[in-house]
Amino acid sequence: MRRPTIMDIAKAAGVSKGAVSYALNGRPGVSETTRERILSIASDLGWAPSNPARALAPGGRVGAIGMVVDRPARSLGIEPFFMQLVSGVETELAAAGIDLMLQVAENIDSELEVYRRWAAERRVDGVIIVDLRVDDPRPEAMGVLPLPAVVLGGPGGTGGLPCLYTDDGASVREVVHYLAALGHRRIVRVAGPEDFVHTRDRTAGFQEAARHAGLAEARTVHADYTGEAGGRTTRRLLAAAEPPTALVYDNDLMALAGLGVASEMGVDVPSQLSIVAWDDSALCRLVRPSLTAISRDVFGHGRIVAGMLNRLLAGERVEDRETPLGELQPRGSTGPLTS
Repeated sequence: MRRPTIMDIAKAAGVSKGAVSYALNGRPGVSETTRERILSIASDLGWAPSNPARALAPGGRVGAIGMVVDRPARSLGIEPFFMQLVSGVETELAAAGIDLMLQVAENIDSELEVYRRWAAERRVDGVIIVDLRVDDPRPEAMGVLPLPAVVLGGPGGTGGLPCLYTDDGASVREVVHYLAALGHRRIVRVAGPEDFVHTRDRTAGFQEAARHAGLAEARTVHADYTGEAGGRTTRRLLAAAEPPTALVYDNDLMALAGLGVASEMGVDVPSQLSIVAWDDSALCRLVRPSLTAISRDVFGHGRIVAGMLNRLLAGERVEDRETPLGELQPRGSTGPLTS
């Protein structure tokens, strides 16, 4: 069916097009009785303002924000972190009547091209940047494009863009000290991609804590956050001549895959191997043994970062904000080394 127009409303109400415009935009020029009648007819006809047209007006907004994710598309639908993050963003935006435009990109260049297209076509009012990279080109690009942005990550390397960040280094240091207190010496961290800023920060914290605890054999290996990569990496580590006695994973999916590989290879958790996950989704509590994890309010982080962008779009000054530290939740997958 054809989208109803202002002219359709004017004909149904028996008034001029200008009177309809005054009524729909809350401007003076019509009586309250006429305004209410026009609004009622517009509602009955299913009329809604055109976002592209509204965006062309001075100070106009489309009513949508964008988020581009450069991760394997096959894993996004099952990765707890992004499911919780998007849920938080959507919840905050829905309360303000704003839509979220989510797109997956193959690489950083493709992501930048999406931003350029969105800016040229006025598809979104602003964007949330995720997975901040080392020497990330996106903050600089946002300085050129007419596209306000908030970064989930930082605080360094954001190019002056407002950011919501977490001290991941402090959390990983707590994990290392906890495992060392349980008697573990061969601790391996299965991390995400090396070029992510949060990966770098966690690696620095891990190395610092390992030195402090005298864990000469502690080390970090890298995967891509998928369960497949987590499983392959775990299988290789456990097949070594001197396998690790504790594994720390950078997300839930890899930790769950690692737990499955340990069972497959006859390695008992936690008497022979302790496992720690990150983010602490419901999956960590549903498996047996339940997974020890760093718990973070990812849903809440989504709400906060979306709110920051909304305030930025409203012309407010938005400062960087630090989230509370992740909390270590000990469960059945960790324990003293007994064999």
